[in-house]
Amino acid sequence: MPHNLRVRLLGLGVALLLSPAAHGSPATDLFDAATRQVQRNYYGWATADLTDLTRQYADTLAQRCAPEGDACPFDTGRAVLGDLFKAFGDAHTNVRDAEGAERLREQQLNLAVPRTGARVVRVEGGLLVAGVTPGSPAEGAGLREFDLITTVQGEAAGKRVGEDAPVGPKEFVRLERAAQPIQVTVRRAGSPDLALTLGSAELQARDEPTLTWVGPENRTALIRYPTFLPADAAALFVKRVQEARAGGAQALIVDLRFNGGGSLAQCVAAASVFTPVEYRAQSRGGSGSVYRGADGQLVSMNAPRRPPGPPPAPLWAGPTALLVGPNTASCAEVFTFYAQRAGALAVGEATKGVQNSGVNFMPLPDGGVVSVTILRAFGPDGAPLPERITPDVTAPTDLDLLTTAGRDSTLEAALLSLRGAQGLRPPER
Repeated sequence: MPHNLRVRLLGLGVALLLSPAAHGSPATDLFDAATRQVQRNYYGWATADLTDLTRQYADTLAQRCAPEGDACPFDTGRAVLGDLFKAFGDAHTNVRDAEGAERLREQQLNLAVPRTGARVVRVEGGLLVAGVTPGSPAEGAGLREFDLITTVQGEAAGKRVGEDAPVGPKEFVRLERAAQPIQVTVRRAGSPDLALTLGSAELQARDEPTLTWVGPENRTALIRYPTFLPADAAALFVKRVQEARAGGAQALIVDLRFNGGGSLAQCVAAASVFTPVEYRAQSRGGSGSVYRGADGQLVSMNAPRRPPGPPPAPLWAGPTALLVGPNTASCAEVFTFYAQRAGALAVGEATKGVQNSGVNFMPLPDGGVVSVTILRAFGPDGAPLPERITPDVTAPTDLDLLTTAGRDSTLEAALLSLRGAQGLRPPER
C-alpha cells in the first residue's frame, strides 16, 4: 500500500473525526467517522458516486442496527463499511479494526512482539507458510517454508471450499500474541501429516528479506521480499543484493507473491537497485510530488532532475525475474513496474491491481483506521501507472504441486526463463 505519510495512530484525537452531534451507537459513530474521512480526502480513480453509496449503506446500517439500537456494536458498522467500500470499487480504501491498526504500527516501528516466526497466508485447504524467521520458535519446532497448516488448536485453518475457515492469519497472530503454545497440523510434501507445537518469543514485528540459492549449481540468488512497511525495507533489500553479488550470483529472482506493499519511499528506493526511478504523485487540489530513487536509496522528493549525463551504474544489472501473483499489491506492484522497465521479467499471475494510487491511514472511534486513497500515481513520462502488473511469463503457483510434491511451479518457470541468460554476470562496480 504505497503512501506518502506514515500511519497516524498517535497524537490525533478521535473526537476530531466526529461531529458534535454524534451520539449514536458505536456502529453509526464508526460509519459516520469513516465515510466523512473518505468524502473529505479521497483522491483516487474510482468513479462511483460516493455520496449516493453512503446514503444507501447508511440505510442498510440502520436496518441491521434496529434490533440493538444504541448498543449496535462496532463490528456491525465495520461490516457495512466493508460492503460500501467494495461497492465503491477502490481496493485501497477500506477499514481495519484495532488489531489491524496495531499490527501496522508494530511493523512500521519494528517493535518487539510475541511471534512464532511463521508468516502465514490464507489459501484453499489451510494457511500456507510463506516464510519462517531464522532462529525463531517456528524454525526450532521444525516448521518449513511452504508447509501447509491445516488445523490450529484443533480448528480448521485457511479456506474450505471457497469459504474462510475459523482460523486465518489474523486469528493466528492473535494466538501468537497470547504467547501460549500453538498446536498445529502440518501437511508437507513427501511426509505424513505432522503435529507440531509452536511457541512464541519476542521477535521483530516486521519480516526481513531473506537470501537463498537456487537453480543450476545454485548460482541464482533468490530473495524473498515480504514487505515495504518498515523504514529500513529498502536498505535490507540492498543488503541482500550486495550479498548476492558477493556470492557470485549469475541471476536474481525476487519473490513478491506475498508482499502487500508498504511505504512509497521504500519501494521507490528499492526499485532503484535496477534503474533510476521517478514516481509522480498527484493529490487532491492538483498538488503533486515527485519521488526519485537511485542506487537503492530515495534521492529526493520534489528536487530538480539529475543533471544530464549517463545514469549511474545500477547495483544489479544481471538477469532478473520477479515472482508475482494476486497477493502482490500496491508498493510491490510499483517495485515490479520499475524493475520491468529495467528489463526484469515478471513471472506468475496478474497482481492485485492497486499500484496506481496511494493511501493514508486515519484513526477511527474503535481504535482502528480507515485507509483512504489520497493520491494518483504516474510514471516519469506523466502517464498514469497501469492498474496492475501483467506478467511477462504466465505461471500460476500450483498449490497442490507445492504442498504435495514440494515443487514451486512459478519459481521453476522463472528459472527456465532465465536459463538462456544465466551465463551473464552483473557488471563490476
